Amino acid sequence: QVQLVESGGGLVQAGGSLRLSCAASGRIFRINAMGWYRQAPGKQRELVAVITRGDNTNYADSVKGRFTISRDNAQNMLYLQMNSLKPEDTAVYYCNAEGIYFGTLPFDSWGQGTQVTVSS
Repeated sequence: QVQLVESGGGLVQAGGSLRLSCAASGRIFRINAMGWYRQAPGKQRELVAVITRGDNTNYADSVKGRFTISRDNAQNMLYLQMNSLKPEDTAVYYCNAEGIYFGTLPFDSWGQGTQVTVSS
């Protein structure tokens, strides 16, 4: 099994910045894609950004130009730099990773989430 733990959430005023981190642990052989998702109250969970092992990225239209996703393959870490935050960014942010563990077994894991609250 692969475990993911998010950190870095908090309360920030509109226009401010936060950096989220996600640490992956376990018998990881290779992590392929990693991503950040978020879920606001009363809404479905949505994709925020994804990044491949080769550092190709895709972003939701709502965060393009404001958020930057990155990863450190050597340390199995994922990051999300969030700038120019808006109240509509308020949500629980979840880390996701998929790949291979224990040599040959596939995994698709989720973290417990970290709360981001942006005040107006």
